[in-house]
Amino acid sequence: MADRRDRITLTGLRVFAHHGVFEFEREQGQVFVVDVTVFLDAHAAASGDDLAQTVHYGELAEAVVVAVERDPVDLIETVAERVAQTALGFAAASEVEVTVHKPDAPITVPFADVAVTIVRGRE
Repeated sequence: MADRRDRITLTGLRVFAHHGVFEFEREQGQVFVVDVTVFLDAHAAASGDDLAQTVHYGELAEAVVVAVERDPVDLIETVAERVAQTALGFAAASEVEVTVHKPDAPITVPFADVAVTIVRGRE
């Protein structure tokens, strides 16, 4: 398991995509907001000032956007899983926490947010 004290966090990545159960969500698309926390051992990167020993957060952000924009799915749980697997593709990442927010979810009552959070580690 990762040393949960070391982490890199991206908060509020905004991605326009076409996920959802309803046809109008697939056709019109909507904004999804993604938070990603990657747990890693940052000691080697910090002591050697070596980018190769950590997760490049710019590359991570771009990879997350590509993962969310990919082929539409019904559930934000599926989107979160896709993002988690993308983040775990970075060699230094040992565990990841992903939250996918769907601020324009088709809910008939007033709400502030709808989100799914998952935690995944290396098998």
